[in-house]
Amino acid sequence: MDERPPKGGGLPRPRKRFGQHFLRDRGVLTRIADALQLTGSETVVEIGPGRGALTDLLVERAGRLLAIEVDRDLAAHLRERYADRSHVLVVEADVLTVDLGQLAGGEYVLAGNVPYYITTPILFHALQHPRPLRAVYLVQREVAERAAAAPGGKEYGALSVNVQSVARVELLSRVPPGAFQPPPQVDSAVIRVTPRPDPVVAPDEEARFRSVVQEAFGLRRKQLRRVVRTIARLDAERADAVLAAAGLAPEARPETLSPEAFARLVRALPAGGASA
Repeated sequence: MDERPPKGGGLPRPRKRFGQHFLRDRGVLTRIADALQLTGSETVVEIGPGRGALTDLLVERAGRLLAIEVDRDLAAHLRERYADRSHVLVVEADVLTVDLGQLAGGEYVLAGNVPYYITTPILFHALQHPRPLRAVYLVQREVAERAAAAPGGKEYGALSVNVQSVARVELLSRVPPGAFQPPPQVDSAVIRVTPRPDPVVAPDEEARFRSVVQEAFGLRRKQLRRVVRTIARLDAERADAVLAAAGLAPEARPETLSPEAFARLVRALPAGGASA
């Protein structure tokens, strides 16, 4: 089906050190490709193409296809496999070292079967400027649910706030272990991440915002008065003044705050406080 052997021999074997689980379910592969909403003219960046199962679909739908593969043997396999496709470029590299916008050279969309052990770093790496028009990922189900979670739920946390502050997250479908070879020990899910036209933080605020959110969720069961006193090193009176300026109740807890509420809190914190 999607795993025809290369001209020179058999397929490279999965490597545990790269967290490789090759998606082989044609239905899931098609849903991922469809979710990118390609018209045929886009530049597509694919993270972790592996043996080329998703790449086979993207190569027919993309104007340009840039495939980033860290595994030397797989990269060689892909170069041979798509040698006759002039619009395909295989880049042998760790995706976290690649400037995706520079590689694309303009607007692009992103797709990838993301290794579970570096999912969060990749999500945030791809949200650096310039951001893709949209990104579709296959990730661990737990990460997908956290990224898409609404305020107040048990999955809602720092990942939810930090991603949703700059993008909209849709959980599109769940994927069982049997869709992969070898099967992982956890369920997976497909998510689409679309940058917001109205991000709640400006580019120069993002680093501080993410740091404050991370610190706040380290105290997620504490009331905001205690959270602000701890992370900004303020007394109770000054902490209450910060919360009043942000329009937040001192008794509220971090897990109930929307990304917009966190943005107000960060802006109300003193400039010399924590994470400034």
